[in-house]
Amino acid sequence: MSQLRASPETLTVHVPFRLKKRGGRKEIQLPADAPPQPATDNALIKALGRAFRWKRMLDTGDFTTINELARHENIAPSYMTRVLRLTLLAPDIVEAILDGRQGPEATLARLMQPFPLEWCEQADHFSQLGATL
Repeated sequence: MSQLRASPETLTVHVPFRLKKRGGRKEIQLPADAPPQPATDNALIKALGRAFRWKRMLDTGDFTTINELARHENIAPSYMTRVLRLTLLAPDIVEAILDGRQGPEATLARLMQPFPLEWCEQADHFSQLGATL
């Protein structure tokens, strides 16, 4: 029997990990020297997704007012306006949140509080609050 040879187009990647059973589930364990994975804040990411979805629905004319859209989504208009404000965050801040680089101090409650509209001032504002964005 002949041994297979890798063709020049073949790329072999070695990824060291272990599979471990926990409570009937299989979990991947990385080596101890592997870099830590960023911790994403699912509540914050969900709120960003909702905010941009609602903004698109208002921009396209599907709904004419925030009250009308809030009724359709079965939520309070005041909550919707606070979440919609997240669409005013600077693109680099949104990217940091999606990548999980926002730091533990940058919570949904903190980001829903009033913040400057100018993108260049937002980083300073959040760093004064102790958030690393």
